[in-house]
Amino acid sequence: MTLVAGVDSSTQSCKVVVRDAASGELRRAGRAPHPDGTSCDPEAWWSALAQAAAEAGGLDDVAAVSVGGQQHGLVCLDADGEVVRDALLWNDTRSAAAADDLIDELGRGDRPAGAAAWAARCGSVPVASLTVAKLRWLAEHEPANAARVAAVCLPHDWLTWRLAGHGPRSAGGDGDLGALVTDRSDASGTGYFDPVANAYDRELLRLGLGRDDVVLPKALGPNQPGGVTGAGALLGPGAGDNAAAALGLGAGPGEVSVSLGTSGVAAAVSATPVVDPSGQVNGFADAQGAYLPLGCTLNASRIVDAAARLLGVGYDQIDELALSAPSGAGGLVLVPYFEGERTPNRPLATAALHGLTLDNATPANLARAFVEAMLCAQADSLDALAALGVAVHRILLIGGGAKAAAVRRLAAGLFAPCRVEVPAPGEYVADGAARQAAWVASGEAAPPAWPVEIVEVCAGSPTPRVRQKYAEVRDLTWHRPIG
Repeated sequence: MTLVAGVDSSTQSCKVVVRDAASGELRRAGRAPHPDGTSCDPEAWWSALAQAAAEAGGLDDVAAVSVGGQQHGLVCLDADGEVVRDALLWNDTRSAAAADDLIDELGRGDRPAGAAAWAARCGSVPVASLTVAKLRWLAEHEPANAARVAAVCLPHDWLTWRLAGHGPRSAGGDGDLGALVTDRSDASGTGYFDPVANAYDRELLRLGLGRDDVVLPKALGPNQPGGVTGAGALLGPGAGDNAAAALGLGAGPGEVSVSLGTSGVAAAVSATPVVDPSGQVNGFADAQGAYLPLGCTLNASRIVDAAARLLGVGYDQIDELALSAPSGAGGLVLVPYFEGERTPNRPLATAALHGLTLDNATPANLARAFVEAMLCAQADSLDALAALGVAVHRILLIGGGAKAAAVRRLAAGLFAPCRVEVPAPGEYVADGAARQAAWVASGEAAPPAWPVEIVEVCAGSPTPRVRQKYAEVRDLTWHRPIG
């Protein structure tokens, strides 16, 4: 029996799965937490990976390992392989003004032209989340740190580098920056990689950092080995978390994974690239040589967390309350921009509750409004994908938020007419990384076919009125201008 391992280094934790390479059967698993916040010392990820791997029984007996990781995080290394500063994570919005400046500069003051140029060259219009905006923030606000930068990589790149035995010289490592590798799915989220040409755009890098003389990780092919671990296991190229999840789900054209975690992501597999000058859809690459257009919101399952805190109840009670309220929550509509928002691009926005009256001010209506808001935001992303010609027929609903019965029940109506299916609860980012590892170990032309169990097909009547009311108030939400 050949075993392979997959790693999911996410915002909140590190998960490790060990699976049978042929069947995909889960053999062992482990998990360890990451620190809270929007920035993080990468050493915390390394420690968590070691802890999660130990809990999973170690990695000494696996044939291959791949790492899926949170996208966009800015990891800067100096000439000795030392981390220059804590990594700025995807959900850190301090770079919002920098993103706006980058659009204006590429368009020479013509903002629509700048947005169109960015989308054409790297598939995405800069927002605070993208790595290139974080580089601009670093150059402007921490010039001494920016001057030290000799290499720029992403969280999964850095972990793969460490697994291959590299590291900072202060810790006995070789500091070999030339050994950094990545894959096109994660690279496509930087804002300076062209997913069609499969090449870095160093002019865009220069717009961000102010120079382009830094080492960038080599972008490997989907099943190209990226080195070996100390125990002799092959290292896969890894992937961005959304691409890894799509690979773990076995998603194909016409299928969209809607992941409700810290962020909300609607990611579609497409054979052709997507260019969206509005910035609503990011034209990312996938982990198999195709494309992964997606819409991403900063707010997802923590919207329901907020409802639970406000009402002083547990998640089971939120379910009961939300399902006991009428569709439309008696006229209550939440715009859920608790942490600002990425899609639409309102990084400094706040959340707002509309339509509150003495009659509808009930716990049940409040719970219902919060769940409907989370799903309406994802439905907007689905609409944006479809408007660009992306096939959207089948929804695979995953993530912590999908565990709630109210979320599953209401999704059918709010995502109509698409068919909504719920795969068995699992660590699909880690599973996708493990499937990639099995692909690398096999040397075959395609990844192994691993089954994905569907545990529920959601049913419900379409609720277009809820979507309409949400659209009516969405743009009324106050948001402080950038700058």
